[in-house]
Amino acid sequence: MFKPEGIMPALVTPFTDDGKAVDEERLRFLVNRCIELGVHGVVPCGTTGEFVNLTLEERKQVIKIVVDEVNGRVPVIA
Repeated sequence: MFKPEGIMPALVTPFTDDGKAVDEERLRFLVNRCIELGVHGVVPCGTTGEFVNLTLEERKQVIKIVVDEVNGRVPVIA
């Protein structure tokens, strides 16, 4: 069973400058930067990540991007 331990930040969801779409490049950068700084896991799409303001498709997109970028290096709680 997975036992969450350590630092697992709730990620913000970056948007494009016009605010109309999730910014994939910035999200990938954020994930990598968090991992470089030593986090033990990441939590996308929480209230910090604008969850309530995202469509279902945008939520799926964010989680897919984060899981892809993490690539098994740390747990993703979503």
